[in-house]
Amino acid sequence: MNKRNAYILMMLLIPTVVFADKVKVRVFSTANIAYTKISFENSTYSLLGDNVDTIAANLTKGDFVELTPFAKEVVVSVNGEKRGNFESVSFVTNQDDAYLYISPKGYKQRSYEDDLHVTALNSKHLQLINNVEFEKYVAGVAQSEIYGKHADIFRVQAIISRTWAMRNMEKHKADGYNFCDNVHCQAYYNRCIREDIKLAAQSSVNEVLVDADGNLIETPFHSNSGGQTANSEDVWKSEIEYLRSVKDTFSYGMKQSVWTKEFSTDKWLNYFAKNHKLNINDESVRNELLNFTQDERKAKIMGVPLTTIRKDWNLKSTFFSVVYYGDKVVLEGKGYGHGVGLSQEGAIRMVELGVPYKDILVHYYTGARVVRLGAEAEMQEPMLLASATTEGNVDDDFTNDVMNMITMATEPVGVAVEDEKKKETKTVVEAENSNKSKRSSDLASRMLNTKNQLAEESSKNNNVDNENDWVYEW
Repeated sequence: MNKRNAYILMMLLIPTVVFADKVKVRVFSTANIAYTKISFENSTYSLLGDNVDTIAANLTKGDFVELTPFAKEVVVSVNGEKRGNFESVSFVTNQDDAYLYISPKGYKQRSYEDDLHVTALNSKHLQLINNVEFEKYVAGVAQSEIYGKHADIFRVQAIISRTWAMRNMEKHKADGYNFCDNVHCQAYYNRCIREDIKLAAQSSVNEVLVDADGNLIETPFHSNSGGQTANSEDVWKSEIEYLRSVKDTFSYGMKQSVWTKEFSTDKWLNYFAKNHKLNINDESVRNELLNFTQDERKAKIMGVPLTTIRKDWNLKSTFFSVVYYGDKVVLEGKGYGHGVGLSQEGAIRMVELGVPYKDILVHYYTGARVVRLGAEAEMQEPMLLASATTEGNVDDDFTNDVMNMITMATEPVGVAVEDEKKKETKTVVEAENSNKSKRSSDLASRMLNTKNQLAEESSKNNNVDNENDWVYEW
């Protein structure tokens, strides 16, 4: 056995219990909390002061605790009665399904599972740390980060979120916790309350993405690629082998797929003159700035990084072209987010079209593989890629349909979109007029339903401004 295979095997045989440990997540991490109320529902908690003294036991439905900061201590009141000041307070439980409600003044209420640790950041603000089982955290992230109805949408999100968390366990080590709850780490805006998402996350327990050497990979994701993902070095300088630009026609037609923004011509040109020292009186410079196009993603315009322009102009993405109308310019953009790695809306559409979750992941993370820690059998290649040359398979029609979808992602965007529409129509007609296999028929139905759903969503979401507009708010 060579060194590479030995390493992969060792990694796959790691006991699964290692990843059942709790993680510490700072919740309400961007909020300035001067007061919060903690309450309970069908759970029993004990309240400890400074991890030693029992302030209150058997707190349950009907009980409430109020917390405020004072001189770097936490002032505690239980059911309206003051109990003292403590350097820290902890809500702990022995129940597997326990959760509590957090209701800070000025913010929407959230609920979190397992334990809660509270300290005073200073004399004005509290810090809240949810000490939660790792897989419960993964399910909460999946619920917060993506929308949809199909289980594999959340399975995909759970796998990339789990992989990221395992790789970045010490992200906030210096701060005394593992992760924050916003996009600096991963959105975690509530305990997972949807049973379908819980089941989807549980079905993927210990599934992660690894590179060719068996190492956990970075798994960045974004809302919508606009039809093509970006190379890592075009956004973050470092070239990473599995974060390569790929065609992504699946992101078309989704609610974050296109956008526009308008500026005066003078404002647009003066920005480059003032901020980037370009000679806008030079005809060739003006022509490039006023007629810049991106049929495929580029990294710069006249030497200026598009990432800088996106930040300075608050754009949804760097994937835009400039249309010149005399006294104004219009940026016609595609997609939403940095563009590296997985496109969430592209993944949603692929699931709707019946593409297996492993093929979705390896489509966006070039050369990566999905493995299940502790299960050597999971080292096989994704089902479709491995079976593409198999003859006589009863599901050949289904396999060919999906393989053709993957192939479309390498074609010019306009052609691919048109071909996909023709394929959807053809598949539906064939399913209605012939007795094809059950799975082919199911695929046709899903394609038609997806097309109708996308049309409906598009009509309802013409003015979406929030990159994470599907993130759950509580």
